[in-house]
Amino acid sequence: MTSTSSKSYYRQGIIDSSPFILVIIPFSTLFGVLATEAGLNVIQTLAFSIVVIAGAAQFTALQLMQEDVPTVIVLVSSLAVNLRMAMYSASLTPYIGAAPLWQRALCAYLTVDQSYVVGVAKFEEEPKMSVPERVSYFLGAVTPIVPLWYGFTFVGALLGTQVPESWALDFALPITFLAMIAPMFRTAAHVAAALVAVAVALLAAGVPYSLGLIIAGIAGMMAGAQTELWLEKKAART
Repeated sequence: MTSTSSKSYYRQGIIDSSPFILVIIPFSTLFGVLATEAGLNVIQTLAFSIVVIAGAAQFTALQLMQEDVPTVIVLVSSLAVNLRMAMYSASLTPYIGAAPLWQRALCAYLTVDQSYVVGVAKFEEEPKMSVPERVSYFLGAVTPIVPLWYGFTFVGALLGTQVPESWALDFALPITFLAMIAPMFRTAAHVAAALVAVAVALLAAGVPYSLGLIIAGIAGMMAGAQTELWLEKKAART
């Protein structure tokens, strides 16, 4: 972790994830604003971001809390939205699973959509990177993201309802995820999963407690897996 190459990869991680700064600031500010509108105070809002550190799950929980949904449904829905983190962890294990326990624990806490997307893309691009270099790059990739997430959550909570609607901070949510998933459409399985998830999400929009998103996510994963199996069988026959 102290070698010249590790430091170089850390700096490269910062550079590669820097474009996300453009959306993480309004994204986190919006969460702070909405959290205070939902009845949380500034300390509770900041603690929410520090403990959970998962934007999509946090927004899901807030929306359900505002709808007076039972606590069990809030927890289940938030956990379901955050299940992608388990898949992220499984995907990262071959790359940084041999790192010391404290480094793996730190990376686990700091695994967010942006650090995962940037990290995996780099690890696949340079398979000969050492484990310390991968850890350094991963931590570099999250360095511009997490402090800003905390900081502007706090700013949004302080501003609360003083933020005018004309700022349209809610644009950051879809743009953030579009910026992350667009480069990941590398195979037919990825495209199939995305298209099925979108279609099912639209059809299930009326399902109570926003459970339609969970249904759509499961349908998308199943479609992607089946497409990949079909492609593998097709390749084996040729």
